[in-house]
Amino acid sequence: MGPDLARKAKQAIDIAGVKKRVIGVARFTEKGLEEQLNSEGIETIKCDLLNDVQLQALPEVKNIIYMAGMKFGTTGNESLTWAMNSYLPGRVAEKFKDSRIVVFSTGNVYPLVPVTGQGATENLAAEPIGEYGQSCLGRERMFQYFSAKNNTPALIYRLNYANDVTYGVLMEIAKSVRDGQPIDLTMGTASVIWQGDANEIAIRCLHHCNVPAKILNVTGPEIVSFRWLAEEFGKMLKATPVFINEEQSTSFLSNAAECFRLFGYPKVTLKQMMEVIAEWLVQGGKLLSKPTHYAERKGKY
Repeated sequence: MGPDLARKAKQAIDIAGVKKRVIGVARFTEKGLEEQLNSEGIETIKCDLLNDVQLQALPEVKNIIYMAGMKFGTTGNESLTWAMNSYLPGRVAEKFKDSRIVVFSTGNVYPLVPVTGQGATENLAAEPIGEYGQSCLGRERMFQYFSAKNNTPALIYRLNYANDVTYGVLMEIAKSVRDGQPIDLTMGTASVIWQGDANEIAIRCLHHCNVPAKILNVTGPEIVSFRWLAEEFGKMLKATPVFINEEQSTSFLSNAAECFRLFGYPKVTLKQMMEVIAEWLVQGGKLLSKPTHYAERKGKY
């Protein structure tokens, strides 16, 4: 999501005709990405954020969108997970105490909620399952603490299931349908949002940072059945979906009504997402090897 978000910010700046810098900070392990961003007018700084010397050397800026974190491969690497998701946020919050900060988080800080309801609202008490969700709540608590301590405007951006043609729940289900792989219905529902919409909302959230830090759920408006998704993808891909296990009565679901009040509904609809992903698969488009583990109910990623 980071490179796409940086590009969106740069495009908005160019259209507005104002002079602002967009700086991407990362380790840049993906070959060619740093050079590509530079060619698009985005400055880059190669940095291991856990290296405090490198962190403290970063330039002071007015606006931060904080996307650093660890999910994939957390099981068996719990100490690094906590360092990235809970320790580092405190260091960053202290370093950038004079900035506005939008903090990417996750709906996994909520407990499983009934699929017959409307999803977890921002008022529901956090009750994360497993060390990934717990460490993400740690991230939130660090930014909340330093927001109050240093009067730093912040917004906790709880995102559920962003999707692109290259990754996400929708692509994984569509690919499983195409390849005849079984689809686990244990976690039978979710809400999803297009990556472009999620990134646009993240940038606009800079206007809604507050002290104390505001919490905002970000996802799509529907509670989507994975069985229905697979059947619809089956029609598009001319394949018969294979299912295992049965749907449970609870799921990770967030209510994004406050997000819609602030920003309106996402521009890209569920059906549009599905159609472009199915076409991408048919054309043999590139896919990222970053499974979401959407069926996981015990928080082990």
